[in-house]
Amino acid sequence: MAAEGGGKEMNEIKTQFTTREGLYKLLSHSEYSRPNRVPFNSQGSNPVRVSFVNVNDQSGNGDRLCFNVGRELYFYIYKGVRKAADLSKPIDKRIYKGTQPTCHDFNHLTATAESVSLLVGFSAGQVQLIDPIKKETSKLFNEERLIDKSRVTCVKWVPGSESLFLVAHSSGNMYLYNVEHTCGTTAPHYQLLKQGESFAVHTCKSKSTRNPLLKWTVGEGALNEFAFSPDGKFLACVSQDGFLRVFNFDSVELHGTMKSYFGGLLCVCWSPDGKYIVTGGEDDLVTVWSFVDCRVIARGHGHKSWVSVVAFDPYTTSVEESDPMEFSGSDEDFQDLHFGRDRANSTQSRLSKRNSTDSRPVSVTYRFGSVGQDTQLCLWDLTEDILFPHQPLSRARTHTNVMNATSPPAGSGGTNPGSNGNSITTPGNSVPPPLPRSNSLPHSAVSNAGSKSSVMDGAIASGVSKFATLSLHDRKERHHEKDHKRNHSMGHISSKSSDKLNLVTKTKTDPAKTLGTPLCPRMEDVPLLEPLICKKIAHERLTVLIFLEDCIVTACQEGFICTWARPGKVIQQNTDMAVSRFSLHPCPAGAGAECRHSF
Repeated sequence: MAAEGGGKEMNEIKTQFTTREGLYKLLSHSEYSRPNRVPFNSQGSNPVRVSFVNVNDQSGNGDRLCFNVGRELYFYIYKGVRKAADLSKPIDKRIYKGTQPTCHDFNHLTATAESVSLLVGFSAGQVQLIDPIKKETSKLFNEERLIDKSRVTCVKWVPGSESLFLVAHSSGNMYLYNVEHTCGTTAPHYQLLKQGESFAVHTCKSKSTRNPLLKWTVGEGALNEFAFSPDGKFLACVSQDGFLRVFNFDSVELHGTMKSYFGGLLCVCWSPDGKYIVTGGEDDLVTVWSFVDCRVIARGHGHKSWVSVVAFDPYTTSVEESDPMEFSGSDEDFQDLHFGRDRANSTQSRLSKRNSTDSRPVSVTYRFGSVGQDTQLCLWDLTEDILFPHQPLSRARTHTNVMNATSPPAGSGGTNPGSNGNSITTPGNSVPPPLPRSNSLPHSAVSNAGSKSSVMDGAIASGVSKFATLSLHDRKERHHEKDHKRNHSMGHISSKSSDKLNLVTKTKTDPAKTLGTPLCPRMEDVPLLEPLICKKIAHERLTVLIFLEDCIVTACQEGFICTWARPGKVIQQNTDMAVSRFSLHPCPAGAGAECRHSF
């Protein structure tokens, strides 16, 4: 599937790349796909998605993998970097007729070696609860499509709950379900619970409790993805109207909003400490949004087409403290931090201390990644010079009128420090000087650890009484035109091209006039990140990016799920590779039941 890394041709697939912590290498023997390994014809199909769960198997190999390809759904033991993949023995395989799987999510609370609860959303609007270990189908929600007839775009269990789950649809509606309740035999009737500008929350009106418990009506366009904060208290949602909206999940209150540079937002993720949110979408950009300050703090430009997935790497987020016994940033310590769950949890705990009363200087570098329709993987570092531009850099520099914690947000006439050490007044310059680049500036070694109290310190919220909502900004956008084709790129953003993009955006959002405001700063108003690496790793568009303890998992629309070993994590498996590099045989009878389902 892939050529050797290091080639000179632009279309050559890379099989390895190097970052400051070392060499990441593609493990060809750990590739998962359909048993026959024939590339899937992805025309008109829903994106390939991957879900993981650990069932705490006593054998020490408790990782399980689920992925969808076209009409098919597979469930395998995931051996990762340890052993070669055996494609001849899926634990469960299902083929659906009349609809296709679009997304899925495991309940990590209830997973055991004998049973797992897997939710699967479908293109026709249904949601199925299955147990691929017991090979059972427990329930089918929205079976008659009386609740919503549109495609399921995202489904997730509510954090801390064994029974509640949230479902988003391309209709722009989102529903809260309880697995213990039925959906009824008639279309639900709703009663208004809460209403705001361009959104409404309804409860299901019936004599007995039934699904859905709540329904959100959200503006126009599809709700493409949502993500819960690490503590489960907040919900971040991205929609085709280009808005990120962040809500308090319990109180149904809007916390903050952000608008894409143009086009829809397709993906969203939280930093491990819940302080930052990254989005990606049809503007080819990754955008970093501060949860505490409710503003855009940086954009990243490296992709040549739509960004389909963004994800933080909790194992490569580094923390430096003045205590000499703490992590110091050496190569050896990097590996200790990156690849140990205990150290990762410790990192998250120390991240939460950053805004506590602890007065010791702390320096944080966040690592996140993105994949897109341009078949490229990008890795990014979010460093101190971007997170806290008002703090002095570790190298002697002179900054005048640099933003501080109380300065107005980007786009309101503040100034940004330039990479050459001079201040840049924005947005007054017709030709903006170079912007700060997070990967060319030195890391700051000083920060204010006692600036604010953490908003993410609480325990994970749960319970049947919990509910969530979405809210629209007070203006709507219509996207009847497709200004951005699949292979269209922003290219090198200059002041002229920026003006053209601004003109298009202003035409579409003229009533809101968001461009140049804190909702959507101009390109020259916020730092522009450069990717650490940007590598072509597939022939078809990429749809999956997951960071695990000892590897990175990616997948493309052809149905190939690839494992990239982290530095120092490649295990020699000559025996396994010689015996079973790939299985070219379909599932034999009795070895992994194949189930066919028709809705």
